[in-house]
This record gives sequence, structure tokens and C-alpha cells, in this order.
Amino acid sequence: MFKKILIANRGEIACRVIKTARKMGIKTVAVYSDADRNALHVKMADEAVHIGPPPAAQSYIVIDKIMDAIRQTGAEAVHPGYGFLSERRDFAAALEKEGVVFIGPPSPAIEAMGDKITSKKVAKEAGVSTVPGYMGLIADAEEAVKISGEIGYPVMIKASAGGGGKGMRIAWNESEVAEGFQSSKNEAASSFGDDRIFIEKFVTQPRHIEIQVLADKHGNCVYLHERECSIQRRNQKVIEEAPSPFLDEATRKAMGEQACALARAVGYTSAGTVEFIVDGNRNFYFLEMNTRLQVEHPVTELITGVDLVEQMIRVAAGEKLPFAQKDLKITGWAMESRLYAEDPYRNFLPSIGRLTRYRPPVEGPTDRGGIVRNDTGVFEGGEISMFYDPMIAKLCTWGKDRAHAIEEMRLALDTFEVEGIGHNLPFVGAVMDHPRFVSGNITTAFIAEEYPDGFQGATLDEATLRRVAAAAAAMNRVAEIRRTRISGTMDNHTRRVGDDWVVSLDGQAFPVTIKADHDGSSVQFDDGSVLRVESDWTPGQPLARVTVGGTPMAIKVGKIPMGFRMRLRGADLKVLVQSPRQKDLSGLMLEKAPPDTSKYLLCPMPGLVVKISVEAGQEVQEGQALATVEAMKMENILKAERKGVVKAIKATAGASLKVDDVIMEFE
Repeated sequence: MFKKILIANRGEIACRVIKTARKMGIKTVAVYSDADRNALHVKMADEAVHIGPPPAAQSYIVIDKIMDAIRQTGAEAVHPGYGFLSERRDFAAALEKEGVVFIGPPSPAIEAMGDKITSKKVAKEAGVSTVPGYMGLIADAEEAVKISGEIGYPVMIKASAGGGGKGMRIAWNESEVAEGFQSSKNEAASSFGDDRIFIEKFVTQPRHIEIQVLADKHGNCVYLHERECSIQRRNQKVIEEAPSPFLDEATRKAMGEQACALARAVGYTSAGTVEFIVDGNRNFYFLEMNTRLQVEHPVTELITGVDLVEQMIRVAAGEKLPFAQKDLKITGWAMESRLYAEDPYRNFLPSIGRLTRYRPPVEGPTDRGGIVRNDTGVFEGGEISMFYDPMIAKLCTWGKDRAHAIEEMRLALDTFEVEGIGHNLPFVGAVMDHPRFVSGNITTAFIAEEYPDGFQGATLDEATLRRVAAAAAAMNRVAEIRRTRISGTMDNHTRRVGDDWVVSLDGQAFPVTIKADHDGSSVQFDDGSVLRVESDWTPGQPLARVTVGGTPMAIKVGKIPMGFRMRLRGADLKVLVQSPRQKDLSGLMLEKAPPDTSKYLLCPMPGLVVKISVEAGQEVQEGQALATVEAMKMENILKAERKGVVKAIKATAGASLKVDDVIMEFE
């Protein structure tokens, strides 16, 4: 077994590999850029080597710099993680030449399967069903439009060396192909150092289901069942689960056997994933093979009990797989929510900055019989950089069945505290409560169909709103009593806390009466119903764990005048707790109108201006591209919301902007 391995990656996946290596008694080497000098993976590793400036193209994907780090430290093997150099044949070949073991597949398999164009040709020759498309290289946007017309709209424009949604666009007409082609090439070049593009038919209403395979150097290959990855936004996975709620045993077996056959056809070893799209009749079509560890591998580990990173290391060291296909059973159900540094209230645009608070839920067994796991690469006080992928953490839960795993995820999400940046915790929390998701009736179009106008927060049902109102009333009473006990007050001026209050939230007002005792409070509503509230919350705590009417709840709490800001289940609520007289008077108060920004194009995220597409004095039409801003390796085209005339350009290409900086002004 290896004594020392280098992890040619950063963030969450580098930390994940270090954990397993530590468990196996293997020393680790981290590499880091200037932006990652104080990163968690650097702190966790036994050694760390600086490899250059923040942009990945000048550090993490420069093969010579990784090779220098290997020579400096004497690492015997390299784990590439995912992204960066993980699917680069020339990197695996360079290691081979140096006599260093690549913890992944052999370079010919990477060449055959890691390239999406080649992999589809190989799959077709092997008799695997593939999606119609054009597998050759495409020279320019004009040729892309011609090819797309022949395939038939809609089409998917994809980077050949891509992954994680980078360099990928869905186009429904010629103009979208022409526009998306160049952006896809640019993203592919900056993310992977390879700007080759191909086009295929976009199958509407599909499910995205993938098979995890594992093969050793002794001819053994097994599949570790499937993962459902249909909850996607902008072609990037957001929520994954294992197994899929859609597959039956026969389809699972057929997909698994086909995935292994494809792996054997190219001499594949190590962990890999064969991705399929599956239609409503359970017909499946090969999409691509990822010749690396997948981001969502933890859900497979939770239902099989197999540490995939450990098996990758053991296979690379020449060991045989310790199990056969018949040994790999599905136990329970697992969910994964990807926590991204992106603001769901601003159309999921990237958010950067310092994590002023980062408190994930406690990992391990729960008192409800489930399991919580959190894979992360950040820490409280650390910074989310604009140079890399916006993932903060992968929160995973396991339960005895799908409903149990979802309920564990709901509570885990509600107890996950993240402050200082925009993040998608509210969104994934809302999805966990969505009736369509709970039913398992999902496709890759789920987010587009269920949130066509973006995400503005979840709407809680009546029963949950009443529980929140009861909790707020009880918490307000605790805070009021504390305020009566402030020292230094005048003698003979004791303040009495009343029993009657009005709780206002989400456009509703609930008159309540509170009766408190040593163990909690009984909150009576005006219809006579009573909810018992029990909690050890004290004023100032940002997280309240309460039981309301026998239902456990976790609520993020912030103080506002006459009430609380309360966040749970994807909802962000302003909850006012007022005396009846205060409630009457508040109805007479005027509300301050927000400023009018309709005549400005504001930068929706921190980022770099790539292109200004219009000039001062130019008339623009609704939907016309105005500017392109790059953030976290993704290009975002900003378009006109309506017809107008550009009065002034306030930013130039190459400028680095903050959120809400003015890009241009309209007449």
C-alpha cells in the first residue's frame, strides 16, 4: 500500500480524500493556489505545496506544477478528485512516465471515455443505445446552427471535456445556438483548457439516472446500483438520491450490466460512472461516462456501505475487489443536497464573501434512526472565492426508506447555519417539501416547471404556519420576561408580561393566549385549539430547537423590532408578536417604498465583465443581450427586460464589479 499520496484538487473533494487516506494510515499532500492558502484541505493534509495564482488555468490544471509538487514531496500516487485534471489523459500519461500511480483509470480508458465525442462512438460500436447527435468537431457558430437544424430542436450544446454544467447550453432555436455556442466554447476553455464542442438532441421530460461502476486490475467489475440526479438547474445537479424512485429491479439490472460491459470494453479500472437518460417507459440511453469519482458518490456509499475512495486507492495499488456483484445490496435510502454559494432570490447568481457563520448539523446517527453526513471544504471565517466552483458542502442523509431520508434531510437543512453570503439552503429546503418531489414524480425539467419565475421563498401550509406562530409567541414571552429582569430599573415599577398577543406572519394574524409553566407554554388560538411548545431556546441564540404540538422543529431565529426573522423549510418569514393594542396601531404605519432601479442595468453578482454588447445611444429590444459577466467559471448573459435606449455605459470589459454596481443606464 502507498505511504504517501498527493491530492491534485481542492475544497470539499480534497478533504474527502484526506479523510479516507488518514483512516488507511496514508500520509497526504495538498496543493494550493494563492486564494487557497488558508483553505481547509491545506490545514488537513500532512504536507502542502503552493502551485500558483488563483485562476485554475494558472495553478490547479497546470500539469507541470502538479508534477513539481510530486517530485518535491515524494508522493507515490495521485488522487485527482473530480474536475480539474481528473479526466485529462495527458495528466495520467505524465504520471505514468514519472512512475507515479494515478488513482483512477488507465490513460487509454480516459481517452476513450473521458472525451464525450469519442465515448459516444465507442458506446455505439459496443451496441449501447445513444442519443441522436453530431459527434464531430464543430468549427463555428454558423456550422453549429446548420447541424442543429438537421438534428431538430431543441438541442444540447456541450463541451467535449466538460462536466458540472460548465460549457453546456440548451438551445430551442437558431439564435440561441449562435449565442450559446461561443459562450460554451469560452467556458470550456477557461474551465478545462479544451474548447471543443459537440451537439446532440435534447430529450424532453427525461430522468437523469447514473450507474456507479467499480473495476479492478484482475478483470472484476461490479455496479453499485444507481443514483437519481434529475433535480438539476442549468444542467447542474442540485439534489441526488440513491436508489432511484423510478427504476424497477429489471431496469436496474439491465442498466448495471450495460454499464459494466462498456467499462470492460475499454479496459476500465477504478471507480467510474455511466450516465443515462431514462424516458417515461424506462427506456434508457447512454449519455457519457465520467472516468472519475462523482460529486454525488456519498449517497452510493450510504446505501451500500462501500467507501469508494478507499476502493479506488486499493485498486490503484493492485488489490482485488473484496466483493462480488451478489454481495452489493441496497440498504435504505440516501439523499444529497448540494449547498452552493448562490443566491436563490437573485435567480441563483453566484455569491462570494466571508462565511461569518458556518455551523453544519451534527454528523452521525440521529435520534430518529437516520444518519447525517456533511462533506465540506470550508470553515467559519473562511472565504468563498470567485475563482472556483461555488459548492460549499454536500449534506447527505440516510433513512430506512425514502420518506425517512427526506424527513432527516428537512431537519438537517433547518439546522444548517450559514451566514455572510447568499446560499441555496432555502431552495433545497423548499424542494424537500414539494409534493411532486415527495411523490418521486420528477424529471430534469422539475425546477424549470415548478419554479418558472425563479424562487421567491417557500409557502408553508396552514398547519406549519400555526406551529411557527405558536413557537414565536412562546419565544417572545421568554424574551419579554428576560427584559423585565434587567438590573438597575426603578423600584416599584415592576413590568408585567401579558398573556394576550397577536402573531402576524405571511399575511395572516393569529390572536393567541399564552399560559406558561416550568416545562413550556400552552398557546391557545382564537378557535380554541391549543399547541404545546417546549424548548430550551434563550434570547440571542440563532437556532431554536422546539417541539410544537409534538412535532420537532428547527428554526433559524434573528431579532427584528417587535418580533423575529424566522427561517425554516425554505421559508424566510418576518414574524411580528405584538400586543393587541400594538397590532391596531401598526396598521396605521406607512411602508417605505423601495428605490426605483428600472432605468439601470445592475450587476446581479460579483464578477468580471467579459463583454459589453451595446453602445450608448443604441436602441435595444426586449431579450437583447446587453453584457456578459463571468463568475465562478460560468458566463452569464444579461438581457434587456424591455425595449429602450442606452443612455450611458458605466462599466467596461475587464472591470471587476460588486453586486448591484451599475453597468449601464437607460433613458
